[in-house]
Amino acid sequence: MPSTPSARAPSQRYRWQVVAMLWLVCFFNYADRQAISAVFPLLKSEFAFDEFQLGLIGSAFMWVYAAGAPFAGFIADRVKRVHLILGGCIFWSFVTLATAWCSKLWHFVTVRALEGFGETFYFPASMSLTADYHGPATRGRAFALHQSSVYAGTILGSWLGAVLGERYGWRVGFFAFGLAGMAVGAILYLFLREPERGAAERAAADGGATRAGDHGPPPPADAALGIADTAAILWRRPAVILLMLAFLGANFVATIFLAWAPTFLHDKFGYKLGAAGLNGTLFIHLASALAVPVAGMVADRLAGRFPAGRVLVQAAGLLVGSVFVALVGLCSTTGVLIAAMTAFGACKGCYDSGIFASLFDQVEPRARASAAGLMNTIGWGGGALGPVFVGWATSAAAREATLAADAAGATAAVADAAIKAAKVEAMSRAIAAGGLVYLACAALLVVVLLLSRRSAAGDAA
Repeated sequence: MPSTPSARAPSQRYRWQVVAMLWLVCFFNYADRQAISAVFPLLKSEFAFDEFQLGLIGSAFMWVYAAGAPFAGFIADRVKRVHLILGGCIFWSFVTLATAWCSKLWHFVTVRALEGFGETFYFPASMSLTADYHGPATRGRAFALHQSSVYAGTILGSWLGAVLGERYGWRVGFFAFGLAGMAVGAILYLFLREPERGAAERAAADGGATRAGDHGPPPPADAALGIADTAAILWRRPAVILLMLAFLGANFVATIFLAWAPTFLHDKFGYKLGAAGLNGTLFIHLASALAVPVAGMVADRLAGRFPAGRVLVQAAGLLVGSVFVALVGLCSTTGVLIAAMTAFGACKGCYDSGIFASLFDQVEPRARASAAGLMNTIGWGGGALGPVFVGWATSAAAREATLAADAAGATAAVADAAIKAAKVEAMSRAIAAGGLVYLACAALLVVVLLLSRRSAAGDAA
């Protein structure tokens, strides 16, 4: 059967076909999760949902996704990953389809939570599987190419969801994405094969290849780890913890832009809602999609030359990107805004190219899915605070402006203008503060570089 682990070495062509198949699955992973936010105005109009209720619908996915990730990673280290990837695709696509039949708040919250549960298995399983097809020489490029599907799904999921919603009603997009995703999952069952765990490391060892952070020859593919052993592998390496903390910070900034960029463009720069939704994702994620394959190739070259070479590319992306994150928040002209968002997107792509490749350089094959699951929990669980931070800062400024207007006896028109200006200014400052978060994350990655260099020197001695 296609999902049975095979001892026969896969061809180089098939290794890249695996990346292409997973690219398609990941596209629907992100398109399905983004489609709901594109139709929030339509849901608000039809069901009279307020902003808090819409926020609850959006957060239900993230809470379950983050909470379930460690369990998903633990399972993915023990069962056939093909079933988790493709079975998960069919499951979450069915849930997407079921969204079209929702008519009450609890319906929407339930399906979004179920979608989060289905999708949480994807990244631990798919990244672990890809790492068993691609060794140190090509792993960065494989992961980077796969990462481009995240941006494509984010852009097209938002755009197509909005276009279909405006023309045919909000339900049509969920029918389209759901049916297409179920078909993709079923068809790929015919072609996607389960590799042996650690196969890429064994092939590299047989060929004399080495990698930064190598832990020696991988153990037998069937040597399962217990929970305590898995936790020990992850926590005894400080670099793993630092990589996860950096991911949390980077996600903190990323979720701010996902949640607030359209509102920011609408309120500060006067974009219409439709244009704000498109432009709020297009420039950032298109630039990321173009940058991430190049960054992956550079990272692969650097990883072959010195320890944690991939981390250097990530750290550079965060360091330079911090300037453009701040500029997005503080700029006042559309031209500078577009340039800053594009540059930020390119820097984000440099960081994103090595998220899992850098982690897997530090973790042996048997624990990789667990590591990816834990990273997703920390990154998405902590990163979800980003939108809350911006919302809190904006609301606090609005309250202060309201009190000041009341104390001054301002007219309603003057008070409304003052409150709007205060909210825009507060949101601008909160977004710009993301640059400081990026700087902190870059510092964490510099420490990873130093630790890896010290470890390599100790091994050489």
